[in-house]
Amino acid sequence: MQPRNMSMSGVVDLAAVKAAGEAKQKAERARADAARTGGAPAPGRLIFNVDEAGFQQDVLQRSTEVPVVIDFWAEWCEPCKQLGPVLERLATEYAGQFVLAKIDVDANQMLFQQFGVQGIPAVFAVIAGQPVPLFQGAAPEAQIRQVLDQLIQAAEQQFGIVGTPVEPGAQDEGAEEAAAPAAPESPQDRALAAAHQALDAGDLGGAVRAYQNVLADDPANGEAKLGLAQAQLLERVQGVDATQVRKAAAESPADVKAQIAAADLDLVGGHVEDAFGRLVDAVRRTAGEDRDAARVHLLSLFEVIGGEDPRVVAARGALARVLF
Repeated sequence: MQPRNMSMSGVVDLAAVKAAGEAKQKAERARADAARTGGAPAPGRLIFNVDEAGFQQDVLQRSTEVPVVIDFWAEWCEPCKQLGPVLERLATEYAGQFVLAKIDVDANQMLFQQFGVQGIPAVFAVIAGQPVPLFQGAAPEAQIRQVLDQLIQAAEQQFGIVGTPVEPGAQDEGAEEAAAPAAPESPQDRALAAAHQALDAGDLGGAVRAYQNVLADDPANGEAKLGLAQAQLLERVQGVDATQVRKAAAESPADVKAQIAAADLDLVGGHVEDAFGRLVDAVRRTAGEDRDAARVHLLSLFEVIGGEDPRVVAARGALARVLF
């Protein structure tokens, strides 16, 4: 699960949403393999330096398998010298529940600016491609442990990301990662990979058909459901005049079709609560077929974000109150 675009401003990163779905599938397979064989996934590095060139692979891609904690530091920063060893010791102690990426801000100004760091030391996390601010300054160890525990819990509950157990000594910078033999791909895996490739390439029609083919053979495939919901959403907003759509929605609050079109734009623009609230209001104001159309479309948008997301949980509750 490959988040290709990191959203720093609240925009819904559909690639990262897809990444979360893939991460959950991968985590479930890893747990199943470990239970069956009594073994553990191949270890990786616990602590490593990151630069701008390696950020995509070392942080974004890695964050689909394990929470990545980022330590922004500089050689001249005295509090950094206090915090750094504590984070490194905790990374070793937690043994693969998270990994620690160290970024020298003097050498990586672009990353420093992208994260909006106000001062150092600053500690962020990335989960399934999504940045999460943790704390700034040399915090007490007890507070750091509490933050890390919450991070690990959120990664598992919301994304199914549970980390990878790491053998002692594997945390050294430059240590080679053990290579586990790849399981042979099934026809279903290949079909799903082709669907992902179509989505990534912008072939939305092809992606929709490919995901539908996967679901025809495996109706319960969560990864394909997520991909299909994303592809259909992007297909609906492709080429629309956003100004006209929003104008129509503002002028006709009771026009369900206008509210549905605007909700799609809300969601793609990262205004998740606005999209959900708009359709909950449409359900409240309408009846009959219009009401059902708004309700069904709202449920389809839930699929894009994922049923365990707190915003979806809250919107489901609001919808239930309106309906009953």
